[in-house]
Amino acid sequence: MIRVLVAGLGQMGQSHALAYAKLPEFDLVGLVNRSDVALPEALAHLPIERDFDAALARHAPDMVAIATYSDSHAALAIKAMEAGAHVFVEKPLATSVADCEAVADTARRTGRKLMVGHILRHHPTWVALIQAARGLGGPYVFRLNLNQRSNGPAWDIHRALMQSTSPIVDCGVHYVDVMCQITDAAPYEVRGMGLRLSDEIAPEMYNYGHFQVLFTDGSCGWYEAGWGPMMSETAHFVKDVVSPGGAVSLRAPQGLGSADVEGHTAADHLVVAPTGADEDLRSFDDSPGHQGLCDLQAAAMARAIEEDHDLSRHVSDAVRAVAVCLAADESVRTGRPVRLTN
Repeated sequence: MIRVLVAGLGQMGQSHALAYAKLPEFDLVGLVNRSDVALPEALAHLPIERDFDAALARHAPDMVAIATYSDSHAALAIKAMEAGAHVFVEKPLATSVADCEAVADTARRTGRKLMVGHILRHHPTWVALIQAARGLGGPYVFRLNLNQRSNGPAWDIHRALMQSTSPIVDCGVHYVDVMCQITDAAPYEVRGMGLRLSDEIAPEMYNYGHFQVLFTDGSCGWYEAGWGPMMSETAHFVKDVVSPGGAVSLRAPQGLGSADVEGHTAADHLVVAPTGADEDLRSFDDSPGHQGLCDLQAAAMARAIEEDHDLSRHVSDAVRAVAVCLAADESVRTGRPVRLTN
């Protein structure tokens, strides 16, 4: 069994911990969080420890799962790998490209497995979308968004996240990762815009952003993310890929609110529309919910460790996704396009 320590017990951290508690491949040995939180019954037998370094030394885990705020990801991941543990870290990998590269370098040097929480890589409908789009051939147009009309506790979570990262960075890495999996071409320029739509967030932060990415094969794409009670529920879910060969789209289940965690990854229909041919509607009635998707991701991490999978492409894609999204953030703040070095 893989002995795992979980650091960070917010929404995602608890979901990861529940997956490790459930799956037979894992032995959940400890939980770390800066404050007390209410735990579900499956986790309540474990005490919440405050000191990550002390917990790491005491438990000597085979693996550490990091679901803390983004600005602590790099330091905790490096400590864990230096201590001999494999690491699963929530997205984004880090809050600077230099820190991302430092984490990736540590994984290469120590030989530890490093997996980033790009959860869509484990979603059967999204996997099918990527395969279908690649089958049509490029160049591609990517049209992707994830807007959330968040109120109450959901808005509290978003305001806390915006103390360290913007919506287009926090969520954008998922969708840039999808773009990069469909086209193997390198992104070379990013253009962004954004707006602060609430007095409840810091003056230097914005809660709506939109960016465009240009790729060396001629592909281009956009991603849009807005958080807050002022956002619209209309057209909050757009997931289209278009090429000369046709279009591929996801359709979300009806009735889910945009800020519902189940709606962030939900997709139960794939529409494939080759140029000049009828649409092919494919149903995925067993599409996993949020916890089921976390379970699939945990199982993939177990296989990577036990079967010695090469995660180097996965890690390099994660670094690239952060580079694109940080360039978008820079473009929002400066009003100028940002050229990328590849």
